[in-house]
Amino acid sequence: MLLLAACAAKAPVAPTPPPPTSAAPGFTRVGPAEALALADRLDPATQRLGSWNDMAGALSQSLAYLDAKPSGALALDTPGLQLTWGQLDMTARRLLADLPRLDADPSILARDYVWLRVGPDPLLTGYYAPLLDASLTKKPGYDWPLYGLPHDLQTIDLGQFQPRWTGQKIVYRVENGRIKPYYDRRQIDLGKALAGRHLEIAWTRDPWDIYVLQVQGSGYLKLPDGRVQPVLYAGKNGRQFISSEKLMLQRGLLDRAEIDREGIRAALDRMGPEKIDILAENPSYVFFRLSDSPPVGTIGRPLTGLVSMATDPGLLPLGSIIPFSADLPGGSADAPWTSVHGIGLAQDTGGLIKGSHIDYYCGAGQDREWMAFHMKKPAQAFLLLHRDALALAPGGAQ
Repeated sequence: MLLLAACAAKAPVAPTPPPPTSAAPGFTRVGPAEALALADRLDPATQRLGSWNDMAGALSQSLAYLDAKPSGALALDTPGLQLTWGQLDMTARRLLADLPRLDADPSILARDYVWLRVGPDPLLTGYYAPLLDASLTKKPGYDWPLYGLPHDLQTIDLGQFQPRWTGQKIVYRVENGRIKPYYDRRQIDLGKALAGRHLEIAWTRDPWDIYVLQVQGSGYLKLPDGRVQPVLYAGKNGRQFISSEKLMLQRGLLDRAEIDREGIRAALDRMGPEKIDILAENPSYVFFRLSDSPPVGTIGRPLTGLVSMATDPGLLPLGSIIPFSADLPGGSADAPWTSVHGIGLAQDTGGLIKGSHIDYYCGAGQDREWMAFHMKKPAQAFLLLHRDALALAPGGAQ
């Protein structure tokens, strides 16, 4: 999160969490005949892969993460299904060995693996790595700072004080010996709360570009000399995320047909100076760091476009293998939607990704950006487990 890694915004701009359902998310085991039909339907070409073996690099990234986890510790503990990190590791390792044979014999995935249907059907949204015009030094036309992580931003796990608060964190600063919430977007962008502290890592042309980068969690800077500089998530201010695009829709300032990066930019430009005020109504703020690495996920490894997914680890743990089927947008308004029957890898998380909701990493580039902005539909998704791994489980889905 996403940010990728641990980012509150590993979702498309103006993401909407899935509506509440009457049943808690869970798993149902798929029968042999249906598993065979599902395996036969998988097609790497719909996922823009030339072969299933093209997934080997991405799957190796998951294995590097899983190998570092304690094998016997629980990765998933839900009613009806418990899984250890070792079982996920075994599944990923077996699939990596099977990839070269899957093109010719996809039935391997039905014979040697068990399919657990995720229910209810997940909402599938998309995120991407934006490319921003930027300069590493302030110069005319580059007036908006991209900030690195402030030294006075502090985080504490409340579980240190009360066990029932384990996992809950607060982000704060200390002023005159008193703890206060960290500065919000209005204080930073309009009040210049961070100005003069030498926290600027780059300068951009437009506050909307920074907003988009913060929502997506990481991306690239296109520098004046043509170089492309990766920029990654470094931390956040702990404030609640409020979608500025949703506010614009509610107030009649934006038409639904304009919901893409350039359409929203045009709507903001029509507002003139007031656009800063509506952006400031989202108090959440993300900080960044320059890097030599492309965007990484929560697993600490580079993400792979159209393969990596951000999931709720309480339902689909990092390292999970997720066959899925969905109707996805093309790369432009003129491109047709296509039915994708692919295999995703849980390699990221996000603050807005809860329960039966999957965020699909589309990659970088204008076409992937368009895809991510327009992806918001239910999908079929499954947790794939090797039979030998499932046999070791303390409990299996019925």
